[in-house]
Amino acid sequence: MSNEQVGSGLISSRRALLAGGTAAALFAPGLTFAASGDLAAIRKAAETGYDASVKRIQEWIALPSIAAENRDMDKGADYMMALAKDAGFQHIEKVPTDGHPGVFATLDVGAKRTIGIYFMYDVKQFDPAEWSSPPLEARVVDKPGFGKVIVGRGAVNQKGPEATFLAGLHAIRAAGKKPPVNIVLVCEGEEEIGSPNFRQIVTKPHVLAALKRCEGVVIPAGWQSPSNGGVSVNLGAKGIAELELVASGAKWGRGPKGDIHSSEKARVDSPAWRLVQALQTLVTPDGNTPAVDGYFEKVRPLTAREKELLAMAAQQLNEADAKKALGVDHWIDDLAWDKTLERLASQPTINIEGLVSGYTGPGGKTILPGRAVAKIDTRLVPNQTMADSVAKIRAHLDKRGFQDIEVNVTGGYDPTETDENSRLIKAEIATYKRLGAAVTVYPRLAGSWPGAVFTSAPVSLPAGQFGLGHGSGAHAPNEYYVIESSNPKVEGLVGATMSYVDFLYEIAAIR
Repeated sequence: MSNEQVGSGLISSRRALLAGGTAAALFAPGLTFAASGDLAAIRKAAETGYDASVKRIQEWIALPSIAAENRDMDKGADYMMALAKDAGFQHIEKVPTDGHPGVFATLDVGAKRTIGIYFMYDVKQFDPAEWSSPPLEARVVDKPGFGKVIVGRGAVNQKGPEATFLAGLHAIRAAGKKPPVNIVLVCEGEEEIGSPNFRQIVTKPHVLAALKRCEGVVIPAGWQSPSNGGVSVNLGAKGIAELELVASGAKWGRGPKGDIHSSEKARVDSPAWRLVQALQTLVTPDGNTPAVDGYFEKVRPLTAREKELLAMAAQQLNEADAKKALGVDHWIDDLAWDKTLERLASQPTINIEGLVSGYTGPGGKTILPGRAVAKIDTRLVPNQTMADSVAKIRAHLDKRGFQDIEVNVTGGYDPTETDENSRLIKAEIATYKRLGAAVTVYPRLAGSWPGAVFTSAPVSLPAGQFGLGHGSGAHAPNEYYVIESSNPKVEGLVGATMSYVDFLYEIAAIR
């Protein structure tokens, strides 16, 4: 691969600024460091290390730590520790929890400031039959309109971006430099099952003490828009509760305790229909708005500033691109574009992830199932909490005579909010703008991540996502991450690597 192609994106076009004597004055403080010559040397090292960086992603994808299947979790933690050691972290330890272990590591270079980095080493499940290439093979393929991409489970969520951040540390060291900030790494293996034990990791006294010294915490991301190379800086994220609603003849006291012949439906109650009836009470008839008693009591309305940001986002973001990416032709109630953004940021949801009951294989199998399960997720907004949301669902079902429906919580966490004027957010925006990426400041990510453990007490830090580059297909077949971009508006692996380096320099100096 040629260095020219690697450097074809936004970052390389901005490097010309470094040669100008007024560059630092124009873009201080971060570009003051860039103008010193450090970043030019580091970029050369990143280009030289490209093949090793690609291999690092591929080898990590080949080890699928899947918490939902209890698959290779200890191996995953050990591998994460090895990656941290290889990247230069000095103190590395496995942190036990009531579930799968986490990893805590520190890189202390004696800098004045410290940044926290959040990693996950687990990935979602996969069905190889749904993929165009084996999901653990991490093949490099040509993707029209994007360039060369790695296809594999975890490619963009999160191993690709995380390994790219580590590639930045490798490049800094290979260039004979040291990071401009100290780094605290906290990593878990249960993000894909709702992070049920992550708080145990961050509240360990020595881990908490290290985090308290941080300016904030970021999770690496690769979300550049293919249409304009733009990025969003999110001032928070929705929370989530993941749970199962279970109807069974054994618990109900009616219907069969196991599967029986479907002809018996003429005289035997059905747990599957029981579950359907319970589910219908949770939302409005169109399925679009929670109808759980008191569910909106704690929902904080959008502030004037959040509405202002959303109005600006409606002008900056492309509705057609959004519909194309989602594969949809209509929004709820055929809402206008700006109203969909308001709803996405402000509305809690109750969603059916999946329904499981009886026989679902080829052909028919005439049974009356003795058990039915609905996998549910609820997305939460400030000032809702996971505990209150689940309690309200339980009370709602009980009030309507569905005491027999089991509510089994599998994971989740509260919403997050981060101050727009924090150093973390200001550094993200300044770095993106310096590198030529169009920035949309967005009130709240509609998706969820366990940032609440950082933004809430006792950690109480700003937290968010950062990174250039692009990938897509998280949780879906053919997940990919761009490593050699054919789109001049989107960075490939080297450019994305350098975005993290730039960000570290920005954090070190921003006022």
